Amino acid sequence: MANRGGSGKFCAAKGCHNSYRKLKNFLDQECYDHKPTIRAECKCPRPFKLHKMPSDDDGKRHWLAALNLKCPPRNVHVCSLTDRQPTTENPYPELWLGYDRPLSKKRRRRTWPDEGAGVNPEQHGMDEMKPVEESLASVPSPKQTDVDDSSCTSKTFTSVGTQWEDHIFEEHCYIKRQHSITYVNQSTQCDTFKPLTLMNDYDSNLYTGLPLHTFHTLVAVLRPHENLAYQTEIEQQILLTLMKLKLNLLIEDLAIRFCISVSQVSRIISFWIDTMAAVLKELIPWLPKETIRATTPEAYKQHYPNVTCILDCSESEVQRPGNLDSRSESYSHYYACNTIKYLVAIAPCGLVMFISAAYGGRCSDKFITCDSGILEYPHPGDEVMVDRGFLIRDLLFERKVNMIIPHFANKMQLTEEKVTCSRRIANVRIHVERAIRRLKVYKVLSQTLPITLMPKIDKILRICAALVNLRGDLIREADK
Repeated sequence: MANRGGSGKFCAAKGCHNSYRKLKNFLDQECYDHKPTIRAECKCPRPFKLHKMPSDDDGKRHWLAALNLKCPPRNVHVCSLTDRQPTTENPYPELWLGYDRPLSKKRRRRTWPDEGAGVNPEQHGMDEMKPVEESLASVPSPKQTDVDDSSCTSKTFTSVGTQWEDHIFEEHCYIKRQHSITYVNQSTQCDTFKPLTLMNDYDSNLYTGLPLHTFHTLVAVLRPHENLAYQTEIEQQILLTLMKLKLNLLIEDLAIRFCISVSQVSRIISFWIDTMAAVLKELIPWLPKETIRATTPEAYKQHYPNVTCILDCSESEVQRPGNLDSRSESYSHYYACNTIKYLVAIAPCGLVMFISAAYGGRCSDKFITCDSGILEYPHPGDEVMVDRGFLIRDLLFERKVNMIIPHFANKMQLTEEKVTCSRRIANVRIHVERAIRRLKVYKVLSQTLPITLMPKIDKILRICAALVNLRGDLIREADK
């Protein structure tokens, strides 16, 4: 028994977990039979007692030899379940020390000689059912009969039991055991998991956020970049990655769904996030001015015909970092939690034309606009629509770009003209919020992001923006 350390009282026998703490917890409980008296004050017997090793050297040697302790603890105790109670005749523990199992009591029965010729089977069966005392009474003792040794037969009867066997009971136990085994075997059988296969648009939108034909087109585009080291089909690999982005499932859950190991799921997701971020970045283009004009909805053409893009920032909650600097940089006072912040620019038609890298939630909209590189895309004469938090008029003025922003109400009440202008801006800016809502359909961005995904968050943002552009028009004809 290894040394458990400490100075507590516990049973030193191998496999025994009785201790003074366990006994104390038992005594502090309320007795069921003598409520509300606790068991320490109750007359009910205690479950066990702890006996301490004697202090004399001879007693210590016998105790340690009996317990087979190479590294004895500081205080050696043995519970009453192991050695019962030390007596004068048996002062040392001997039984139930955990090294030898107690011998089970074997059923004794009468054995018959091998030479059973001339024995009536029916009489033999009747004799088996007789009590052994009655059988022994029928055997003559040596004092009652005088028989010469030479005339003794080779038949010998040996009595090794005090009870008879009940074969009916044995058969019943056997049948019951067989029935239990059959029931357990049947209850543990289950159908094997089959890899998920998309069958219709509903399933495809649920698991990937894309229609079924768009998903197959995406698989065809990514097929040349397949990693042959993985045994799983490329369609299953891409579906697995998109399910992680769309539903934010656990890695263990995906491993069960696709019948592969957890480590392989992690490697597949990591590989396809890197690959799709590089391949799908072409789906986030900055449209030429002619294309923007041709696809501008009527709501923009009437009041803001020169609008090139609408800017807005969004935030996603992240797991609280352990590093104090990272925790401070990512804390958002608006959401009162740790977040990442990213800038989104959409065209008037609803296409995502730009998405920035992830910044800490503490960063301002102006800092992200300057640092992300979005200001390199607008040309002189363009108009950029922003929210009140974007204080970038001076930056756009240097590039001869006009900024459309709702009016501020300082100390004086807004005029009717300014209120109408702000309402018109809000009516068309709603589309950038709809585009961001499409991004948040991918729960990896709408739920709390784990710290383990932070190294790939920029690529995840790019992939989600590209997948949003693969969907249908954001602004329908009725809305235009």
